[in-house]
Amino acid sequence: MGRGRVELKRIENKINRQVTFSKRRNGLLKKAYELSVLCDAEVALIIFSSRGKLYEFGSAGINTTLEKYNSCCYNAQGSNSALAGGEHQSWYQEMSRLKTKLECLQRSQRHMLGEDLGPLSIKELQQLEKQLEYSLSQARQRKTQIMMEQVDDLRRKERQLGELNKQLKNKLEAEADSSNCRAIQDSWVHGTVVSGGTVLNAQPAPDIDCEPTLQIGYYQFVRPEAANPRSNGGGGDQNNNFVMGWPL
Repeated sequence: MGRGRVELKRIENKINRQVTFSKRRNGLLKKAYELSVLCDAEVALIIFSSRGKLYEFGSAGINTTLEKYNSCCYNAQGSNSALAGGEHQSWYQEMSRLKTKLECLQRSQRHMLGEDLGPLSIKELQQLEKQLEYSLSQARQRKTQIMMEQVDDLRRKERQLGELNKQLKNKLEAEADSSNCRAIQDSWVHGTVVSGGTVLNAQPAPDIDCEPTLQIGYYQFVRPEAANPRSNGGGGDQNNNFVMGWPL
């Protein structure tokens, strides 16, 4: 029969615990020796029993291996400390640089506003004057650009409104012409005429009672001298409406 799996917990029986410790200790020491021989590895093994008894194994000596271990740990700790210290120093330098830059910008802003000008020399004041003139020039150019853009926008809107006004005017004229045509047609139907926006009554002319005259018979030609009674000097029958016995 195969051995069952041992549950990993403290063995309560003292004798069994001592027997198990002795067997596994020897096996662990044997495995450490085999590892150092087979793999050419430097192995150090230290075991303390429950009573404080020391058991050790070192392929190159316990002290040698421990010194090497301590040196490796110290170097690693030193490297970590150096890295941490270097990073801290880097952050401190960056903070100092940013703080100095902030103070410089604040001082420059006060100078731009005309404050704290007493400590400045003539050269620094001239440089500040040039900076202010350049800033003023840039502000004016930007203002002019914005105004020109607004003017172009207004002109474009003006053209659009002009085109819209023209379209509406043409539409109104077309509607007016159509309305006039309909009014003229209605006037002929109802007896009115539209002329220049004025409505006139188109009534037929009244009949004139006149009878044409008809002359039958001889027509006597009357000379101009005889037709003028003043030139003839005589009365006669110039006012007579009868010619050869026929009434006119």
